[in-house]
Amino acid sequence: MSDTRTPSPTDPAPYDALLLLSFGGPEGPEDVVPFLENVTRGRGIPKERLAEVGKHYFLFGGVSPINEQNRDLLAALRKDFADHGLDLPVYWGNRNWAPYLVDALREIADDGHRRVLVLATSAYAGYSGCRQYRENLADALARLAAEGRPELTVDKLRHFYNHPGFVEPMVDATLAALARLPEAVRDGARLAFTTHSIPTAMAETSGAPDDPARGTPGGAYVAQHLDVARLVAAAVAGRTGVADRPWQLVYQSRSGAPHTPWLEPDVCDHLAAEHADGAAAVVMVPIGFVSDHMEVKYDLDTEAVAKAAELGLPVARAATVGADPRFAAAVRDLVLERAAVRRGEPVTRCALGALGPSHDVCATACCPNPRAPRPAAAEAEA
Repeated sequence: MSDTRTPSPTDPAPYDALLLLSFGGPEGPEDVVPFLENVTRGRGIPKERLAEVGKHYFLFGGVSPINEQNRDLLAALRKDFADHGLDLPVYWGNRNWAPYLVDALREIADDGHRRVLVLATSAYAGYSGCRQYRENLADALARLAAEGRPELTVDKLRHFYNHPGFVEPMVDATLAALARLPEAVRDGARLAFTTHSIPTAMAETSGAPDDPARGTPGGAYVAQHLDVARLVAAAVAGRTGVADRPWQLVYQSRSGAPHTPWLEPDVCDHLAAEHADGAAAVVMVPIGFVSDHMEVKYDLDTEAVAKAAELGLPVARAATVGADPRFAAAVRDLVLERAAVRRGEPVTRCALGALGPSHDVCATACCPNPRAPRPAAAEAEA
């Protein structure tokens, strides 16, 4: 019998579950090296080197803030959905630490759900922020199939970097950071929009092959970040009355081999250059991150702040979006948008800036694996 019902404005059909998919992080000193072994699996890095890499975590008691922040986001999503009559259970799984992705999908299947939407905690196009998560999903689904569990259909929500529910909290966070600076330097403060550096070769192939942004310098990854930076800078200018405040997109958290070109400038190098150029102060705005996880806490709050102190340069750091209710509402909007698309209904897609809303389904050649091709879930058939 065909389904002839009229969908309600909060109908998630055909989807019956949402999975919050994140990176994961250690929750104690004993977790640090095993966690890093998960992150670097297949690269042959010895434990001694991993312990050295993990020193950032040991400075914080071996605990990454990301898991607690994901618990907060999970609670915010569930509350927003309940408050707005969206009957959709929300699960949580990680790529590299408990709760693991495969366990979350196993729970979803055992609870009787079959069609799952995935929210990855990465707003932009790129291998590490999109395709690698989809490869992880394909691996986990294959394990469930080998266990004889019912088949799950998995779709990923589109990139949300230019959704108002992501951009507007960043504007408010930037204004709050400016307000924390001494009044004498506030109007002369410059903005440094920060994101994770990636190899330039990976950046240039980011995005869908038919996306005009992929053909720009740095591909879709850089183009999307620049679009958000322009939006935030323009909004801050409008609300502070400082129309000519300089800003730049800068990078942090480089981890690759020294001979491999990565996106630059590094945030600490940028602070030195700004100081030499006579900047009164700098506000660091981590637009590349959804939450204040270790790369924000260490690379910005510890390392970059120490560099600024050495220079005598006043700095402040804007908060990330985290569990802001506006972001939770944006996720609800994206869920209902995708559900309507799957039902064949017309939708109005919410997006700011010049690039417009991202694609729903990734192409097979989207953000290719830099090492070797691997199966990925939630993509168009070749």
